[in-house]
Amino acid sequence: MINERRPDDMVRITTPQLADAYIEEQIKALREQIGDKKVLLALSGGVDSSVVAAMLIKAIGQQLTCVHVNHGLLRKGEPEQVIEVFKNQMKANLVYIDATDRFLDKLAGVTDPEKKRMIIGGEFIEVFAEEARKLDGIEFLAQGTIWPDILESEAGIKAHHNAGGLPEDMAFELVEPVRILFKDEVRVVGERLGLPANMVYRQPFPGPGLGVRCPGAITRDRLEAVRESDAILREEFAKNGLEGKVWQYFTVVPDFKSTGVKNGKRTFDWPCIIRAINTTDVMEVTVEHLSNELMDHLVQRIINEVPGINRVLYDFTPKPPATVEYE
Repeated sequence: MINERRPDDMVRITTPQLADAYIEEQIKALREQIGDKKVLLALSGGVDSSVVAAMLIKAIGQQLTCVHVNHGLLRKGEPEQVIEVFKNQMKANLVYIDATDRFLDKLAGVTDPEKKRMIIGGEFIEVFAEEARKLDGIEFLAQGTIWPDILESEAGIKAHHNAGGLPEDMAFELVEPVRILFKDEVRVVGERLGLPANMVYRQPFPGPGLGVRCPGAITRDRLEAVRESDAILREEFAKNGLEGKVWQYFTVVPDFKSTGVKNGKRTFDWPCIIRAINTTDVMEVTVEHLSNELMDHLVQRIINEVPGINRVLYDFTPKPPATVEYE
């Protein structure tokens, strides 16, 4: 690894030339760090881990084993997409693990956001450690840590699964080739590495997944309400030309209910909160203002198609003061 910390005078990577130079430096550093050893990568399918995978494939090829863990907190259709892109198209050495029950059982009844994050992050490490025991010669653990992860962890704003939390007896040495980059820089690097556009410009997705969009103790029915409402939101943004133009958009289903009326009968269900935001560095965020027509359509689809939802709200809060996610 060239730098543990982003140099104060580092030029922002905004051009193909700057990205190429960074890739060349990192590939040299990765080969020096790893040698002929093997690397285990936590491949979520998000932008950061996908760029790390592409860089490692270019640097060390089949020495890399990608592990995709379905922790039950992924978006609708996401595990299938990861398998298609990485295993079928990129021919990566991919191991798929369905650990849904394992994660959700450990999260049952846990309401504190930091405890939830630490359980999810800790369980990830356990899963990778178990997988490593099945493989010969794994000495490195690759992660898609980026610079805002480090800054927010150090500031005590929130814990990140990629920033700290590793057990003291962890046998892996870390490989973090995009650690000092901001999100917009990661995308430029991803383009130069030849990743498909729909992967490079895919929405960022938090390591704890939908677990941070299901505030309070996670239940399977409320988690499914988050997953289904999120799928509707993504579908409608694509139909309305907002996919790729709005940086991130998602739904949140908090753990409280309110009275409503449906088909002449009383309901007592959850609200669904929509958040749509734009940013370049994740340190400051502005809110996307949707048309009245689109908002009305989203409300009708979500309350009619998603069981357990009887209200739809829109979050107009920028960052600061609000963070991107709710937990």
